[in-house]
Amino acid sequence: MSLKHAVLAALLEGEASGYDLAKIFDVSVANFWAATPQQLYRELDRLAEAGLIAARVVEQERRPNKRMFSLTEPGLRDLTVYTSSPPRPSAVRDELMVQVQACDEGDTAAVRGFVAQRMETARAKLARYDRLREWMLAGRDEASYLDEAERVGPYLTLMRGRFFEEENLRWGERTLAVLDRRALARSRAAEEPAAGARPDQGAVAGLTGGRTGE
Repeated sequence: MSLKHAVLAALLEGEASGYDLAKIFDVSVANFWAATPQQLYRELDRLAEAGLIAARVVEQERRPNKRMFSLTEPGLRDLTVYTSSPPRPSAVRDELMVQVQACDEGDTAAVRGFVAQRMETARAKLARYDRLREWMLAGRDEASYLDEAERVGPYLTLMRGRFFEEENLRWGERTLAVLDRRALARSRAAEEPAAGARPDQGAVAGLTGGRTGE
């Protein structure tokens, strides 16, 4: 998928400025398709030139004029064709997973800290998603919303983001528990005398009350 279709799908919510779209991406779309504001503005220009979206200038007295974007009929047709095509398999590229893969021979303590940081990020995202969910429901229960709402796509993608971060937390908790248990075992092993080591000769003499070798 290209950024093109993510932008077209976001504009299903209605007319929006580039700034509005950047906020939409940051709050909701980012959980499945990340883009910087600069990338969004460039894509909006390309889509407008292609006739897939329409742009109009809104004049403002005390602020710079802004451009508002909306889907055109060709844009809707393009999006319809896109949704009828099977998606490519997703590919995971996660640097933290590479670090965890190598943690036994690397800096395990540092990797543990990175896992904990990932969990904090997941908690922050979950809190943000929960706020967005409450705003979308607007006092309704989930079943009523899913039956009555004009569009359920944004809610379903939001739920996917929540499930993903909840799984990040479950995996993080399990990973930290394993690393901590192994670190404790190594610490205890280091404190115990090496198995099979010969006792100190002086210590033996002290225990027997005589000299060794007599």
